[in-house]
Amino acid sequence: MKNVFKFIIAVAIPEVVGGISGFLTFESIKNWYSTLHKPVFNPPNYIFGPVWTILYFLMGISLYIIWQQPTGEKRTRAIWFFSLQLFLNFCWSIIFFTLQRPDFSMIEIVLLWLAIVTMIVTMRQVKPLAGYLQIPYLLWVSFASALNFSIWLLN
Repeated sequence: MKNVFKFIIAVAIPEVVGGISGFLTFESIKNWYSTLHKPVFNPPNYIFGPVWTILYFLMGISLYIIWQQPTGEKRTRAIWFFSLQLFLNFCWSIIFFTLQRPDFSMIEIVLLWLAIVTMIVTMRQVKPLAGYLQIPYLLWVSFASALNFSIWLLN
């Protein structure tokens, strides 16, 4: 039962952060984002919610896997980088959508990308599966970086 509780907490953390982020940016997505010039590879808005829900779920699984490992410096570093990237993920949404700053969010998404890479590396040192589960997230943020850059240039 203890493991089930840990799993629920581990999955809930990124899902709740993502939910709060979505709530705080909903109006800007509806109003400001819809007026922007976007590149041809911009996916329809209905794609983002399901993709992020899945990515947050994978983050939670990775956190749970790391949390299950014996305590130690590597585990602590992996959890720290997990927390850092989740914080940067949250901040990106606020900077891009709420503050309506594709320029500043471009700088921030580079920091997020670097934090994700570091998180993957540190998780792999603890439990490789935990790191591998984050590869779709890295790929999506790489795509989001190209999208952010294109929107910045077009607007």
